[in-house]
Amino acid sequence: MLSKYNKIALMLPLALGLGACEKGFEEFNTNPNQPLTVSPDALLTGAETATAFRLFDVPANMDGGLLIAQHWAKSQYTTEDRYSFRSTSYQSIWDGFYTGTAALPGGLKDFNELLRIGKESNNPNMQAVALVMRSYYFSVLTDIFGDIPYSDALKLSTTVNVITPKYDKQEDVYKGLLADLKQATTLLKQKSTMAVGGDVMFGGNMTKWEKFSNSLRLRLAMRAIDANEGLAKPEIADVLNGSNLLMTSNADNAQVVFLSAQPNTNPVFENRLTRDDHRVSQSITSVLSRRKDPRLPIYANPAECAAKPDDKSVPDSTGLYRGIKNGLTNPVAQRGPLCSMSKVGDYFTKADAPGVLMTWSEVLFFTAEARARGIVTGDAEAAYNSAIRASMAQYGITDVAAVDAYIAQPLVKYNKTSLETQKASIGTQKWIALYGQGVEAWSELRRLDYPFLSLPASPVGAAGGKLPVRFRYPSNEQSLNQANYTAAVARQGADLIRTRLWWDVKN
Repeated sequence: MLSKYNKIALMLPLALGLGACEKGFEEFNTNPNQPLTVSPDALLTGAETATAFRLFDVPANMDGGLLIAQHWAKSQYTTEDRYSFRSTSYQSIWDGFYTGTAALPGGLKDFNELLRIGKESNNPNMQAVALVMRSYYFSVLTDIFGDIPYSDALKLSTTVNVITPKYDKQEDVYKGLLADLKQATTLLKQKSTMAVGGDVMFGGNMTKWEKFSNSLRLRLAMRAIDANEGLAKPEIADVLNGSNLLMTSNADNAQVVFLSAQPNTNPVFENRLTRDDHRVSQSITSVLSRRKDPRLPIYANPAECAAKPDDKSVPDSTGLYRGIKNGLTNPVAQRGPLCSMSKVGDYFTKADAPGVLMTWSEVLFFTAEARARGIVTGDAEAAYNSAIRASMAQYGITDVAAVDAYIAQPLVKYNKTSLETQKASIGTQKWIALYGQGVEAWSELRRLDYPFLSLPASPVGAAGGKLPVRFRYPSNEQSLNQANYTAAVARQGADLIRTRLWWDVKN
């Protein structure tokens, strides 16, 4: 059976554990390639760390969401900044999130295994943690690609082999994730005292896991609001009805704090050991500068030299925050010395920088939007202002008078004229607050359509004159899972970076 398994695994890396359906879970979740005595503590530590690493690594984040959302830009090797994404990047994201890789094990299959262990040991807390993290993983995958293998995904064992999993509609994936998060919260409300070891996110604090579960459900429900109000509104109202725990401080933020010593350092830091391709985008430095935003010196470092030191007619940029345009060709990007452009702030590039999955400020922005839409009662502006304060506090900016003055500025003050102006206020400030969180910033930019971003200087034709709204499926799906891939494309639309996802409804 092991040799049979190896042959199948070579055919399709997806099929290693269990998918989103609970029925028959235990049957599907044995991996003959792994020892059955693996410690659940070690498994959870590795799986949580791998989650943050993949989310902040090059393909999805540094050369993905951060460039599209125009938080960062490329100063060298500008291919991705012009929307010519490599097929290997699509494959890396897909394989890494579903099954892990030889270099970085982990993925959905590990959380499936933890769910199985939790069921067998009657540990509701372990089951809940696994459900929350599995839901998080699947939400990132579907927000990147659209329709994905979900209910059939990862079904491979000694008795059942699904080596060509069907693709579920994104709407159905969302329905499944919302149900799983509800189940996780139900499990956590049992207030079991059974321990969950190896938890590097919350140290086994189940109250914080309950807050994360509900906060993530709010995120997903709000993501669906324009596509299916009938699905989203009851979920949002339920989460915000006052009986559910939500993040209430930055101490509740869902994140993995990397260590200062390898091999457990932040992937951005690791990238900087051998590369120096990224600078801060002019799009965000200009927005922050116009608002005198105190987060600017945290998000960016000042330029270290003049752009043209021998030309006195060109102002010296040394010490200034100088972002660069997105989408420059390599020759144009390299005209000025690299030291004349603002590097990404040290906060984000240090070895022990946190890998953030979700924050308190997000919850407050969602609350403001829910109030603006009339889904729940309350003062939308108050929640919006609190969200900005929470984002500031996340970076140690706690001067009340200074933050109040920032919020009072005409460019920042909440515009309650209409739902659209409120979305513009929320969208712009959320885009600022999500700096560094590439995939989530890209997702909310697609959903809210604010702030308005200009097209990069020289985008390739594949973008069709628009900001990318998804990534293409990896090539091995086209060859090894062709029938299901073809069905997904026929249903969702052409497998192009300009094909909108289900929840991305243009208003």
